[in-house]
Amino acid sequence: MLYRAFLRLVDKLPLPSLRAQRLIALAVVLTQAGIAVTGSVVRVTASGLGCPTWPQCFPGSFTPIGVSEVAVVHQAVEFGNRLLTFVVSLFAGLIVLAVTRARRRNEVLLYAWLMPGGTVVQAIIGGITVRTGLLWWTVAVHLLASMLMVWLATVLYARICEPDDGVQTIQAPAPLRWLTALSGVALAGVLIAGTLVTAAGPHAGDKSIERPVERLQIEIVTLVHLHSQLLIGYLALLVGLGFGLFAVGISRTVRTRLFVLLGVVCAQALVGVVQYFTDVPAALVVTHVAGAAACTAATAALWAALRTREPVPAVAPDPAIQSA
Repeated sequence: MLYRAFLRLVDKLPLPSLRAQRLIALAVVLTQAGIAVTGSVVRVTASGLGCPTWPQCFPGSFTPIGVSEVAVVHQAVEFGNRLLTFVVSLFAGLIVLAVTRARRRNEVLLYAWLMPGGTVVQAIIGGITVRTGLLWWTVAVHLLASMLMVWLATVLYARICEPDDGVQTIQAPAPLRWLTALSGVALAGVLIAGTLVTAAGPHAGDKSIERPVERLQIEIVTLVHLHSQLLIGYLALLVGLGFGLFAVGISRTVRTRLFVLLGVVCAQALVGVVQYFTDVPAALVVTHVAGAAACTAATAALWAALRTREPVPAVAPDPAIQSA
């Protein structure tokens, strides 16, 4: 009953074009990735406790206030990151309204509803992170959840671009589709190891002497080697996948997405190497997080391209019937 009432309200909105739906979906991908990047800015500027409470910024105030204990710049950075949540929520809500008004198929509706739902979960995880004083594993979960949202948003964009009345088309044999899924699992391992490196690294998110942030007590060089080895495995899987896809023949779309993914992963590896040998400068940390989001989106785009919906081919009229 509530959903029918929701549909009646949505039907009062203008009917969005396919182009409008695609633009909103693209904005969802960018904002989900963008808030992960701004979160890394919060970390490297030691602004993680610029707003020391949640959901309020300070006790009794949702906005920053003048206190000597917290520098103005840290308050501004952390509060700015929190404000971006409203932008993420805006586009997450808009995509639900757009695809619902357009009466898109159930698969699209499901992915669309995951956007506002996931954003709420992310906000709660962020609150837990602040309330636990930036405990390293809560920060790790926060980033990993962001990467999951980037993956889902990318698949949503891909599905929106497909016709609802299209014919499901398999673009590659099942073993290669499973190998693509395995590369996604390998990417998850790389991301988890990357959060562990950060948890043991120099950027704790806050530099308070009175309340030092608890760090992961594992030798960072060991974690860096783990992270790099998993990345090599991930890249090896992608190279093998590429040879397999070319062996069976692939569409131009799949080929383009494969090359983009390989390029992004190689660039990300280069950033990581430079980052390691230059003592983890703040700017490269932010770049690395952006690269992680790009790798996640590119892997999701390739995975989505191996099972698509294609327009139903037009049936040519029978000449004998026309002449009759």
